[in-house]
Amino acid sequence: MNAASAAPVVVVMGVAGTGKTTVGELLAAELRVPYAEADDFHPPANIAKMSSGVSLDDDDRAPWLDAIGEWAHGRDRLGGVVSCSALKRAYRDRLRAAAPGLFFLHLVGDRELIAERMQGRQGHFMPPALLDSQFATLEPLGSDESGAAVSVDQSPEAVAREALAALGRASEGHDPDPRASGEEARSGGASAG
Repeated sequence: MNAASAAPVVVVMGVAGTGKTTVGELLAAELRVPYAEADDFHPPANIAKMSSGVSLDDDDRAPWLDAIGEWAHGRDRLGGVVSCSALKRAYRDRLRAAAPGLFFLHLVGDRELIAERMQGRQGHFMPPALLDSQFATLEPLGSDESGAAVSVDQSPEAVAREALAALGRASEGHDPDPRASGEEARSGGASAG
């Protein structure tokens, strides 16, 4: 699939520690479109709050989601990839209100794997202690949402390949069931919260 034919705007979503940045950058490179890091859209107050181990509330997230939605809207028909946890359906709906054609790539994995990855991260403001709240908040993609779930129990390159395949199916008019890939990993993640 090349960027010229479909020019999708992809939101790489999931709980912290799933590899959204790594996979997002790989996917953007393959599609030859810009990549945007959702963390860069957070106002300083949000970063300070999370750094101190306090979860954001919906009021904190609203301007952040709006800024991401504005970026995605600006990439309509041009293509782009942005990471964003997008844990709740309401958050994804807010993003779609700004940029209706979004494709959500949900990176899924069980809590144990994600916790292990988070322990190994250096210099990130999201402490591992907030992982449980992320799993508790997570609402997986619904069958009516454009997107796909991909398990992260494989290499980032393999995840990106699966994502490209799902995008290809969507661009050919085969709207993929977002639950089609990674169902087992999602089930493990949902029960962890």
